[in-house]
Amino acid sequence: MNILVSNDDGYQAPGILALAEALRELGRVVIVAPDRNRSGASSSLTLTAPINTIPRGEDVYAVEGTPADCINVALGGLVPFTPDLVVSGINDGPNMADDSIYSGTVAAAVEGRFLRLPSVAVSMAGFHPQHFATAAQVTVDLVRRIEQADFPVNTVLNVNVPDRPLHELKGLRATRLGSRSAPEPAAEHPNPRGQHMYWLGPAGTADDNSIGTDFHAVSEGYVSVTPLSIDMTRHDLMGNVQTWVDNNAC
Repeated sequence: MNILVSNDDGYQAPGILALAEALRELGRVVIVAPDRNRSGASSSLTLTAPINTIPRGEDVYAVEGTPADCINVALGGLVPFTPDLVVSGINDGPNMADDSIYSGTVAAAVEGRFLRLPSVAVSMAGFHPQHFATAAQVTVDLVRRIEQADFPVNTVLNVNVPDRPLHELKGLRATRLGSRSAPEPAAEHPNPRGQHMYWLGPAGTADDNSIGTDFHAVSEGYVSVTPLSIDMTRHDLMGNVQTWVDNNAC
């Protein structure tokens, strides 16, 4: 297999190094990842400047851009082959529920999907994780079987792995995204010059962690595997909206 690997933590992050090393047993792996931490970049693109790419060893490129930039640049000619799939991660922390909207890790996988490649985003479902090797092995097992999966070619899988030794995992569960409560408010911290500076508040706590969600699966010791849909249309409201616009026609 030819595998394109990216992330949002940067090309030197321990998660991407563990992931690339594990995936090499399946074929050629090329890392094209941001030159620094770009967490929270979501699917943003660099449109106002050229994007510099810097070789950092054999089949490793640091990109002065976002995770989505990395995939576009890689498939635009930087990588000397057409990948069989895109794998993004292993993220240093969870990407469950609403996190997936903001995540650069998920965004890199989504960008692979836009370019018609099967894509997997992998995250550690815990903060300050220790067991990247666990997530790496889980990813290898999933990628090895992905060609036999009955999925559309442009499927995105969002995988969250509990931070524990491999033998302590209870298995894998197909899940839906949970949801969080509202985040904590931004906090003001004026700088020495008196300018108003703000730090964004922490993410909200789990609001929907019921059975079937990614939150619930991970809390029970299972790997959460969520198939993502990129269509943001509220199809269930189409009739209501049509009635509303009909009643308010100019």
